[in-house]
Amino acid sequence: MPIWKRNLLVLWIGVFFTSASFSMVIPFLPIFLLEIGVHDNTEMWSGLIFSSAFLAGAIASPFWGRVADKYGRKPMIVRAGFVLCVIYTLMAFVTNPYEILTLRILQGLLSGFIPGAIALIGTNTPNKKVGYALSLISSASASGGILGPLLGGGIAELVGNRWAFATGGIIVGLATFLIVFWVKEVNFKPNKEKGSVIQDFKVAANNKPFLHVLILTLIVSCSVMIIEPVLPLYIVDITGSTNKTALLAGIVFSLPGIASAFFAPVWGRWADKHGFNKILIIGLLGGGIGSLAQIAFSHIVGFSVIRFVYGIFFCAVYPALNGLVVKTTPEDFRGRAFSLHQTSNQLGGMAGPMLGGFIGGFFPVQSVFAVTGLMLLLAMGTVYLNNEEMRTSLKRKLAHQK
Repeated sequence: MPIWKRNLLVLWIGVFFTSASFSMVIPFLPIFLLEIGVHDNTEMWSGLIFSSAFLAGAIASPFWGRVADKYGRKPMIVRAGFVLCVIYTLMAFVTNPYEILTLRILQGLLSGFIPGAIALIGTNTPNKKVGYALSLISSASASGGILGPLLGGGIAELVGNRWAFATGGIIVGLATFLIVFWVKEVNFKPNKEKGSVIQDFKVAANNKPFLHVLILTLIVSCSVMIIEPVLPLYIVDITGSTNKTALLAGIVFSLPGIASAFFAPVWGRWADKHGFNKILIIGLLGGGIGSLAQIAFSHIVGFSVIRFVYGIFFCAVYPALNGLVVKTTPEDFRGRAFSLHQTSNQLGGMAGPMLGGFIGGFFPVQSVFAVTGLMLLLAMGTVYLNNEEMRTSLKRKLAHQK
């Protein structure tokens, strides 16, 4: 097997399980807060704890991206993997929400596993396969993030919430060992440019197509995370019982990921034929309508079905965004580009739970679905208008040449 294919396979496994472990606490964290005595402002605490890791990650991601460009991507991946293993394991021993908050902040500040993996794949894959490889890594991150709650909910149901935390640490540790022994970085050229993170942001700001991708990523990530602090509590409302809530929440969270496993390859083939922009428009349109449709269902079965349908369309979005990062940035900036892309993703992940916790605390939970749907439809409109603007500009250039 060629080295690049082995790297892709092992890093796909690593990214999938790291992303899954990152999100596997979602179904039971609000319930775990109740267990340790947080009975006042539970929704607000849940939103704050979710958001803290994303805020810290958004701040630290550009720094780790630049360090990886200087010293190598594999060392940064291994460092981040073992750090996450320790932090997740320590989460099993917390006794109050302040300890959880501290560990989540450290988790964000010291991570960098997924951006490092993306950068390594982007620089150690043949040029004609880069888009394909990055799309697969993107699908690993998205699928792991969505399927993680199912894993977390199942473990919490079987052995308890604390062991679910510890299991996340064990999973990341095993994935990191695979990378130590099986991933080889062969095309690393240290970046000797003095530059700075601020300079990287300036470069991104002057690249309008790439800047548009960053804004879209922030909106999409926010729309995904906005429902997560309140969905377990919503399931309690529509089922009328707290019995097996963690498991039910995990299943409902994971339905879009199951849909992604079946339909993502289909969208990938369509993207090769019709372009990333068109597939992105379809994914955002279907995701927006699917989010709004969830308002109409107050029974767990119907709600679950519409979540699956939503996932069929939404699974097209993240691979399309990653493909557009490749299309809109030069190769020598691509590692830093994906770090900035991760920052946008983390900022959206930070804003989403805070917004969801606020809305869920003061308004009916159905309002969360309405806000999510409108955000995705707004994002779809900007992609469509941007395409129209590009086509108009191209027609003018062709007419001027004639």
